Amino acid sequence: MAVRKSTIKKRKDLKRIEKGQVHVHTTHNNTIVTVTDMNGNTIAWASSGVLGLKGARKETAFAATQVTERAMNEAKQNGIRKVEIYIKGTGQGREPAIRAVQAADVDITMIKDVSPIPHNGCRPPKRRRL
Repeated sequence: MAVRKSTIKKRKDLKRIEKGQVHVHTTHNNTIVTVTDMNGNTIAWASSGVLGLKGARKETAFAATQVTERAMNEAKQNGIRKVEIYIKGTGQGREPAIRAVQAADVDITMIKDVSPIPHNGCRPPKRRRL
């Protein structure tokens, strides 16, 4: 007679993190929201592609709101109460993402735009000669 060993599965330990960062990356094609702790370790993330949106719907303000709500709900399960928001990019989802974080009942301590800005730009093409 074979003896079966029973295995005990541990429940995933939830991190209790009070303060974190929300990184919102908006482009003209997609919105990606990452919630991290203060050291930059990822707690939760979401993108409009993960929600099942395709094509032009991924870049909308509605998609940015839904993505941010999903990431914040997952982060709140880990105990996030205060966040700093870092926004990068030029897409339509910048303002709706901030509003979604406010609606998630989390204290916002800072909002910062970290979009890359060209100092002098690319070298222009050489002058056309006819």
